[in-house]
Amino acid sequence: MRGTLYLVGTPIGNLEDITYRAVRILKEADIIYCEDTRVTKKLCQHFEITAPLKAYHDHNKEVMTEQVIDSLNNGLNCALVSDAGLPLISDPGYELVIAARENEIKVESIPGPNAALTALMTSGLSSYSFLFDGFLPRKDNEKKQRLSHLMALPHTIIIYESPYRVKHTLETIKIIDEDRMVSIARELTKKFEQVETMLVTEAIKALDDTIKLKGEFVICIAPYDKQSENNWWDKLSIVDHVEHYIESGMKSKEAIKQTSVDRQMKKQDVYQAYHIQ
Repeated sequence: MRGTLYLVGTPIGNLEDITYRAVRILKEADIIYCEDTRVTKKLCQHFEITAPLKAYHDHNKEVMTEQVIDSLNNGLNCALVSDAGLPLISDPGYELVIAARENEIKVESIPGPNAALTALMTSGLSSYSFLFDGFLPRKDNEKKQRLSHLMALPHTIIIYESPYRVKHTLETIKIIDEDRMVSIARELTKKFEQVETMLVTEAIKALDDTIKLKGEFVICIAPYDKQSENNWWDKLSIVDHVEHYIESGMKSKEAIKQTSVDRQMKKQDVYQAYHIQ
């Protein structure tokens, strides 16, 4: 008989958040695959889990996927965990699940904590409709384009960010809409957990004061309100709207495309308004 692939959620900070089922599955697993064996080893030692650990991460997943499938086909039960939270959510494992299903191997999810939803729950922002986008692109232009698209949607947006780039990301949000509410969460479930919700302009100031640049960050961005009469571009002409994006670093083609998205116009109409002055 083939083994089962278990996708096991682990704590995002506080070890008490692990479930009884997760501990049992990890103890019963023949092999535990993890991002960083050093991180998972601490978890296993705390809960007296003795299954062997093997690394499965972005740099070796192509080779390791075959090895995991071979183990499962030989009847071994394998668990996949990330360093913290749910595996596959902005973490490796997607290809492994596809391969397991192609081989008709049973896949079971063992639910657990998740930083994105934990941040959303405590943010005070709308939680009826939300979009999780993981980590943003690092290049300035790509980040601005991505955020411009996301912030034009009627959903609360949830992204992950490192302490080294969180300020730049907030400044980019400010360029797009300085009146947007955001929630900044860090050190979730830990002793110094902090969740602050405020205007993005206030959040930038808080980073130099009350919000320490330490730990992993979750940023929740309030949804775009189509009923609002205070769109940041309302007082701008189409030409000035396009120029705004160009000055922020976009190429003219990208700026025209984003302006058309903002104003819900045909791109060709924006192009003509900008170039035929």
